[in-house]
This record gives sequence, C-alpha cells and structure tokens, in this order.
Amino acid sequence: MTVFEHAGKLLIVDCGVLFPEETQPGIDVILPDFTAIRDRLDDVVALVLTHGHEDHIGGVPYLLKERADIPVIGSELTLAFLTAKLKEHRIKPRTVHVEAGDTHRAGPFGLEFVAVNHSIPDGLAVAIRTAAGMVLHTGDFKMDQFPLDDRITDLRHFARLGEEGVDLFLTDSTNAEVPGFTMSERDLTPAIENVFATAPRRVIVSSFASHVHRIQQVLDAAHAGGRKVAFVGRSMVRNMKIARDLGYLTIPRGLLVDFKKLESVPDDKVTLICTGSQGEPMAALARMANDDHEIKLADGDTVLLASSLIPGNENAIYSIINKLIDLGARVVHKGNAKVHVSGHASAGELVYCYNIVRPRNVMPVHGESKHLHANADLARRTGVPDDHIVVARDGVAVDLLDGKITVAGQVPASLVYVEGTSVGRATEPILDERRTLRDGGVITVLAIVDPTTNTLTEPLEFLTRGFVHDPDTLTGVTDAVNKALEAPKTRAISDLTALETVISEAVARYLRRRYRRPPAVIAVVVDD
Repeated sequence: MTVFEHAGKLLIVDCGVLFPEETQPGIDVILPDFTAIRDRLDDVVALVLTHGHEDHIGGVPYLLKERADIPVIGSELTLAFLTAKLKEHRIKPRTVHVEAGDTHRAGPFGLEFVAVNHSIPDGLAVAIRTAAGMVLHTGDFKMDQFPLDDRITDLRHFARLGEEGVDLFLTDSTNAEVPGFTMSERDLTPAIENVFATAPRRVIVSSFASHVHRIQQVLDAAHAGGRKVAFVGRSMVRNMKIARDLGYLTIPRGLLVDFKKLESVPDDKVTLICTGSQGEPMAALARMANDDHEIKLADGDTVLLASSLIPGNENAIYSIINKLIDLGARVVHKGNAKVHVSGHASAGELVYCYNIVRPRNVMPVHGESKHLHANADLARRTGVPDDHIVVARDGVAVDLLDGKITVAGQVPASLVYVEGTSVGRATEPILDERRTLRDGGVITVLAIVDPTTNTLTEPLEFLTRGFVHDPDTLTGVTDAVNKALEAPKTRAISDLTALETVISEAVARYLRRRYRRPPAVIAVVVDD
C-alpha cells in the first residue's frame, strides 16, 4: 500500500494483505496500518489497484469499512475479483473501470495506465502526474515475450513516459536478486502436459485461486488427455467463474463437472483443481493431506503444486508434501519439474526497464529488504546517482521536490493483525504469550495465603498443560515461592493481583534456571 500526497489530497495505490508466518500463531492475515491516513480519509481521491492478487487487494475491504465511497480504479478482472470479495463483507464499491492506455483525473493527480504482464491477467502500471513531477509505479510485472494471453508489458509506453521525464520510478523488486530474464509461461506447457500423460490415476492440482494463466494451462492439458475437471474450494470456484464469464479463461464444453459427480468417472480421467499451494491449514490440499476432506488420496494419485513458495511458508508446504507422499501420492513441484515460473521481472528485465525509462529518481518497492537493496544496486549500475535512490522501509515518508527525492520522516506502520472478526486487537505481547504457550506449555499455581502475613497456609497446588514434568520437577518451587514471599517488599503487598505476579515470576524464574524451560505461569492466590 503506497500513499501519494499532493495539494492536500491523497491517492492510494494498492491495499493488500501479508500472510502470517509460524511466529504469528492464530493470525489469519496482516493489514497495512491505516493510522497515518485515518483522520484524513476524506482527502483520499481514489484507490488505484494494479492487479487482482491478494497481496494487492486483500486489505481493501478493511479500508472501505472506514470509508465506503472511496473510488476504486482498476482493470476489468481486478475489479471483478474485488467486487466478489467485497460482497462477502456486504460492501458495494464505487468502481472506475480503466484499461491500458486510458487516462483518468483523480483530484490533483493525472493517471495514465500501462499494460504489464504478470501471473494474473489484466495487470496495470500507473503513471501519476502532478505539478510536482511524474511518478511511474510498475505494480507487479515481468517482460514475458510469449505470454499465454499475448498481452505483453508495453515497453513502448514505458519509453514514451521516459521521454516525457519520469521523476520517480517505483519498481517491482521481488526477483531483483535473480540474474537474467524470467522464463516464459509457455515454456511450462511441455512439463505440465507430461504430468498428465504419465499420471496413472487422478491428478490433483493446487494453485492460487487467482492464477488464471496456470489454470488455463492445466485445463488445456486435461482436455488433451481426455480428462474431466472439477474445481474444489469456494475461492477457486468463485474466481474461475468470474474469469470464465469475462473471457479470461477458456473452458471447452463438457470439460468441467461438479466434483461430487466424479465418482462415476474413471480415476485416470479425473483432474481436481484446488487451493492450498502455500500450506494453508484450512485449504483443500492441507485437509486432503490430513485425511480431513471428502476427497481421499490414494496410491497412484498425482499432486501438482503449480505455485512458487512464498518465503515463510516453506515448512508448512514441505510438511504437506511429506504427508501426501505418505498417502501414496506422487508430488510434482517446482523443485523437481518445470511446472511453475515466477510472475516477476528478473534482474535483466529490471535493468532493461531502467535503461528505457531513464528515471531521475528510484524507489524500489515490493519485496523484502534484500530484494529492495538488490534492485537499488541495479538502478545504481544503470547510472542513477546514489543520492537519487531511496530504499524505504514501511512508514517512511519521501518527498519529491525540485526533481529530487529525500526522506522526509516516518509515520506509524506497524503490523495490523486480523483473526476471525477481530482487527488490530492482537498485539506483539499477545503473540509473545501465544508463542510461550505453544513452545513451553502452561502451569497454573494455586496458592492459599494468609492475607495478614502473605505466607502460604497450604502446600502449593499445580495444574499443568503441555508442560512435560516428573514428580520431582516441581519440588523446589515451594522454596522459591516462600523465599519470594519473605522479601520485605512482598510482605507490604495488600493487593492480590500484585501477589500473583510475585508468585508467577518466582515460579518462572525457578523453572527457567533449573530446567531451562520457559512455560507460561499463571498464579491464582486465594485468601485463607
């Protein structure tokens, strides 16, 4: 999510979500922090969406809940995916449909849209013109010269903007560390066709629910092999229906069936397409791997993972792969076959763009720190001066003034956690507690205390959950608690909550020192 400000008005480009890692238990998705603009939502003239992936549109429902009438500008497929998502949140958006080559005015911002190729159809870069200069934001893109939909990144348009003068270039950094050029989507077709040709039974394909290009390749291979296809999972069914209705997905007559009707189809004529390629625990593939889905895997089934590994998801994905193999399935993935290609420009493509656009200033976007710095180095090598490149962390404010960018300050940009219907209530201290519970278990200590002397009147009682111990583990705890209660500061305490804290800390300190175990400790103090 990037916010541009000019003449007192705000323009937002993209509003996505981040997916949680193992260190964030219980979290569904992570939102951008709206704090810096929350008091200025009336100044927002538009929200521009570059394409329809979740990391670019997933946060829109939460933004529109704060102001529902923000104009949302995007391409046909992007807006269709968003509208379907917003329907689940009971939000009817105010949308503005644009296509490559279109121009649009949003307050003091003049917008011009450029076709870019990505792993989802209908991607757009956006040129933003103001009296202060022109910004070119690529969104996610690559330069596939033989894309499946024949819609290439419009380098001639980039060149025209470069001739006009791009004051600030915001470029996709995801593959900046990868040398050369990203492989074409069409180069995957033989490998995908081979999976279908050699599969003795069912083929189960797992992909992002928005990966229309890859699913088209799967449909084509299944059709050539005389198979029937069923979509599995609510988001997959929804998105593929949208893509088909709008003409972005071609499904031959008779190919698609309801998966519940596949029982009458021979196994070697069945293809299932589902979500779960990132190891999401509630997605269809994970439930199949855990034998918790109505689709039961068996010896001879082939599972095709047709997506890349998102950093942070590796352990979850490898765990599912192992479970699938244990069930007898053959698993085909990027690591053992050419069945996936990135949707992002590699270093050679980025350098090509820098040399075409010749920007005055560069701010790499999209990626982790190592990707942003690698992209900055590419810009430097093409002649962009060091002091005209800014690698900005989340929340950094950058000024463009008199043709030069400078870091102007910092705004709040913490992670906003969503779990169920709760937004922003989970904090880092709460996640710390969850990690402690997960890693060390919990001990509840019941202490009956004389309120006049703050001494124990009965032996301590313990209730443990998830904490491995033997009869001798807790024998020294009573001495540690008595020692803490005998301290002069403790004897003066009259508040039970404060006394519970003293006992909790004493027990935790003893267990950490004696057994190097950090369980969560809860003390309950009762007056005698």
